[in-house]
Amino acid sequence: MLLINRTGRGVSQKERPPKVTTTKIRIVIRSFDHPFLENHFGGLQPYTRKIGLPESRVLYIVSRSPHIDKKSKEQFEMEIKKKFPIIKT
Repeated sequence: MLLINRTGRGVSQKERPPKVTTTKIRIVIRSFDHPFLENHFGGLQPYTRKIGLPESRVLYIVSRSPHIDKKSKEQFEMEIKKKFPIIKT
């Protein structure tokens, strides 16, 4: 393949400088502890993008008493925070 430069002379493709390719590292990080997740993002490079993913929540409901107090229940929840950093190298 022959390329034409500004002077009108043909330049072969071998004389062209090589393309600089960047790779992207994509990781999904999940955590039950929100401050732990935010502290680990503070040490990443400045050319890192952070994308927040939807949080998920699991709710467990347990009866407090098995006999008379059927309506008395206790709730436990587990929240999972997710982040998606894209690191350019």
